[in-house]
Amino acid sequence: MTQEEVDLQIEEAEERMQHAITHLKYELAKLRAGKASVQMLDGIMVEYYGVPTPLNQVANVSTADAKTLTIHPWEKKMLPVIEKAIFEANLGLTPMNNGEVILINIPPLTEERRRELAKKAKAEGEEAKIAIRSARHKAMDFIKKSVKEGYPEDTGKRMEDKVQELTNTYIKKVDALIAAKEKDIMTI
Repeated sequence: MTQEEVDLQIEEAEERMQHAITHLKYELAKLRAGKASVQMLDGIMVEYYGVPTPLNQVANVSTADAKTLTIHPWEKKMLPVIEKAIFEANLGLTPMNNGEVILINIPPLTEERRRELAKKAKAEGEEAKIAIRSARHKAMDFIKKSVKEGYPEDTGKRMEDKVQELTNTYIKKVDALIAAKEKDIMTI
């Protein structure tokens, strides 16, 4: 095994770790913290000519203010379909259809709902940590295999330390993201 191959493996591990952070940020953005956010409706699919289509591809979703989401469908006949999809998504949101747009008032979170959301944020954080550890495990196995095949042992040890440092850095990033989200959720 060459130094280049080991470096490439470490680079791939870091990319997977970064991807875990990116995915975590995306998932945390969907958790509402009492403020209106267009990401809250990400993942909602509506029937559009018989095809399940993401909401943001059939309507313009925006925030009117900190407590209100506005959905402007591109076709008026989509109003009831969008309304139904939001109800079925079971987000705890009540859409109001005024014939032109759909308004969603974001209710204040109850203490119980805040705790639920904080738990969900922690669970998402754990998923990210698992992905990061998996990337570390794959890189470590590759380095150990390389050492058995003749790669210098002391260099292998340094590379393992480098992978562990990367892992620690990314785990700290996950912890920081989760702590910030929990604070956001629990702040009234």
